Amino acid sequence: MPPMRMKGKFQKAKKGTLKRLIKMLWKDFKWMLIAAVIFIILYSAGNIASSIFIKNISNTLDASIKAGTNPWPQLTNILLVIGGFYIVGLISAFAYTRIMAVVTQKFLNTVRIKMFNHMESLPIKYFDTHPRGDVMSLYTNDIDTIRQLVSQAFPTSIQAGVTIVAAIAVMLYFSLYLSLIVFGGSILMILTAKFVGGTSSKYFIKQQIETGKVEGNIEESIRGLKVIKVFNHEEKSQEDFAVINDELCRVSTTANAAGNTMGPINMNIGNIVYVVLAIVGVSFLINNTMNIGIQSIFNGGKAPIDIGTLLFFFIACRTFSNNVNNFSQQITFIVMGQAGASRIFEMFDEPSETDEGYVTLVNIKYHEDGTFEECEEKTRYYAWKHPHKADGTVTYTELKGDIVLDHVDFGYNATTLVLHDVSIYAHPGQKIAFVGATGAGKTTITNLINRFYDIADGKIRYDGININKIKKDDLRRSLGIVLQDVNLFTGTVMDNIRYGRLDATDEEVYEAAKIANAYDFITRLPEGFNTMLTGDGANLSQGQRQLISIARAAVADTPVMILDEATSSIDTRTEKLVQKGTDKLMEGRTVFVIAHRLSTVQNSNAIMVLDHGRIIERGTHEDLIAQKGTYYQLYTGAFELE
Repeated sequence: MPPMRMKGKFQKAKKGTLKRLIKMLWKDFKWMLIAAVIFIILYSAGNIASSIFIKNISNTLDASIKAGTNPWPQLTNILLVIGGFYIVGLISAFAYTRIMAVVTQKFLNTVRIKMFNHMESLPIKYFDTHPRGDVMSLYTNDIDTIRQLVSQAFPTSIQAGVTIVAAIAVMLYFSLYLSLIVFGGSILMILTAKFVGGTSSKYFIKQQIETGKVEGNIEESIRGLKVIKVFNHEEKSQEDFAVINDELCRVSTTANAAGNTMGPINMNIGNIVYVVLAIVGVSFLINNTMNIGIQSIFNGGKAPIDIGTLLFFFIACRTFSNNVNNFSQQITFIVMGQAGASRIFEMFDEPSETDEGYVTLVNIKYHEDGTFEECEEKTRYYAWKHPHKADGTVTYTELKGDIVLDHVDFGYNATTLVLHDVSIYAHPGQKIAFVGATGAGKTTITNLINRFYDIADGKIRYDGININKIKKDDLRRSLGIVLQDVNLFTGTVMDNIRYGRLDATDEEVYEAAKIANAYDFITRLPEGFNTMLTGDGANLSQGQRQLISIARAAVADTPVMILDEATSSIDTRTEKLVQKGTDKLMEGRTVFVIAHRLSTVQNSNAIMVLDHGRIIERGTHEDLIAQKGTYYQLYTGAFELE
């Protein structure tokens, strides 16, 4: 089940998500954030100070007019101070926006790296249960919501909060009566933000989920575009996309309609408060109403409201309501950021693939008498280094490729087994083949040998060692694999072959290509081994891609090889070429072969016929033909594999 998805109702962001995100941010960027907050405070102080100086300018002009004196000496000083505050505000705004830009991008870089590194550590099961489009959405949409949260919502909220607190203090200092009018309007704005924000938040979370579905559908359609066109299913594909895209549109419309109404509603509440303030303030001014405020307490008594105080409140009211509105509008970004962060943290909280193994693969060198010892240099000869906890001794077992599955049971979940009492013995250099219908359990067996999954019961031994004791990296380093679905990476042909062993020399890559029968066609490519491959090798044929995959396995030079239906999706002529490559690859190795074409496994040392997770027949080709059972009927065409 994809993350954040619940049937029948909306999934909320996990509790503590915002706190966890801030903790991550603070850990790596504490001093930069402190500097940013200081600059935000200076910028906010400049905004409030300008309102106070307007009051001083007004009162200075009023007093000068009444006294008939020149106001410019006092006005010049006030204007110079205002200019100083504005310059400080300008510098502060530039500084904190630059700091937050740097913090945001570095933080996102850190999160993406952490996401990718953790994703690489997750077990195969995670990707079996999470659509690729949903995983990709974490790196695009969810990361972008965090960008908006850190770069916009956090600094804007802090700046609005500081301005609001400062404005409250200054307004209370000058007039309690007029302050109450502004506070009353602000309470209405906050209640509106709470109501609208609470309504829209669940839809913004749902929007993130639906966006992942849309991206997954697009990715799947691009990958399968040839199939869509072959079967003339363009219209069906468009209809399917329209359904999920319409759902995204519906949820997004609901979320944004609710979120976008917050600004206009609060702005108009602010305008109403402004009008009420003007009516009451002018009335106080005309009637010489005595004012109560912190200032009057300090001055030892009440004093009437003057024109400067009234002008200050006009400006402060607008500043106050604008910042309350700005603060409330950030709720949308905070909610979306929480939703995105919650989905990302869900992936972070997925347990990494565990590995309790302690047996390692080491390089060895042989002596003339046939004994060997561990060495640092790479000799292409290996042994299992097995430390024994009981007595502290260490034993070495030569890597030969002896694989035994002993009464193995396995299920992808605890309730349903897909393999039942499977026993297989593959001695060094033997070729073991698996045949059977799709879903019989053939690929599952090879996944267990790789320890992509752990068995429910039984034992799997490698050169006599329980594979649970072998470190997974070392185990997989000793196993080569050629899959039916070839994956080529963006890079040169040389890079893709060398992917099997990154320290392989150019000469070893050339030799691996020759073993795989890929050398001739590679040298005929425009740039030979330096030809750039993109789009999963889209500029190559299926057979050429498979030959490169075989060369990649050849350069790994492992004692055990797994061929998972390596020739099932290519033509007969190319199959012969690939078969020659795989035959060379299998020489001297223990090989497990999965094949639909029975002609490719006739020379196997043993053939296992599987049905619903059970081995129902085993033996050589000749033995199974003589038994005239399921294999015989498959071989003669009486049964079909599918």
